[in-house]
Amino acid sequence: MFIDRLIEGIQEKDNPTVVGLDPKMEYIPAFIKDKTFKEYGLNLKGCAEAIIEFNKMIIDAIYDLVPAVKPQLAYYEMYGVDGIYAFDETCKYAKSKGLIIIADGKRNDIGTTAEAYSNAFLGITEIDKQIKQKAFDVDALTVNPYLGEDGIKPFINDCINNEKGIFVLVKTSNKSSGQLQDLVTQNCKSIYEIMAEYVYEWGKPVTGKYGYSSVGAVVGATYPNQAKLLRSIMKKAYILVPGYGAQGGTARDCVNSFQKDRLGAIVNASRSVMCAYKSDIWKNEYNEQKFADASRAEVIRMKNDLNSALNEGLNQK
Repeated sequence: MFIDRLIEGIQEKDNPTVVGLDPKMEYIPAFIKDKTFKEYGLNLKGCAEAIIEFNKMIIDAIYDLVPAVKPQLAYYEMYGVDGIYAFDETCKYAKSKGLIIIADGKRNDIGTTAEAYSNAFLGITEIDKQIKQKAFDVDALTVNPYLGEDGIKPFINDCINNEKGIFVLVKTSNKSSGQLQDLVTQNCKSIYEIMAEYVYEWGKPVTGKYGYSSVGAVVGATYPNQAKLLRSIMKKAYILVPGYGAQGGTARDCVNSFQKDRLGAIVNASRSVMCAYKSDIWKNEYNEQKFADASRAEVIRMKNDLNSALNEGLNQK
């Protein structure tokens, strides 16, 4: 089951973090771009090849430290078919290093279209009655629940049938999330509370041996007070926590998403890892040629920062 594999990866590496691979050309060192643009041209293909090389070098530097990576599909789709190729190559390479892949696509639609999305990432595409093939072989996918249960059911079915996972948007890290998610309904509950109740129910059929479900939730580090309430509602859901680092969330802000057993959440950092070599913390120690070493150092710093906050915060719960 997906959630059991994720938990075991977290325990093995003593690190409840995931590295987001959300590449932009401005993040990629010039020596990589110079090489790929010379070989493939100053075009989308050249960009995609630069992304692949950049991602592989980061993965090589951090695969022994983290249980998972989270490529955000938008950063690949913007480069067209070449970008999708880069996404696929990134996922395959990360898998070859033993990493769990969480595709951040926030997919959903009405019934049959949701089923097609789920087939693409979590299921199997039927070529004919005798032949089926995986399109993107990832382990989990972020999904948008705002079309209701019929838009979520295909993803849950693939969690059951193919041992995959989903993370449902509940309280996102962006500043304007409250425009909809904080609205209070006639029963005096906010929309994000109601969504959390659905996540709890949807997750029951896919509860693993550690007591957690493969149907998880997305709750931003930038809303620690709401995270405390949501943690109490979604007792069996694993929480994917974006917003740490570049978006302003701190390790202390993430603590409320965890349970007393130190499980229940995995914290994402993207820009702060990919661009570590440019940061005030590491830029004097690592130059552009050693960007991957800076990424590794930042992952270790984040791990220690989070574990220290967990030791302090959970003891006070």
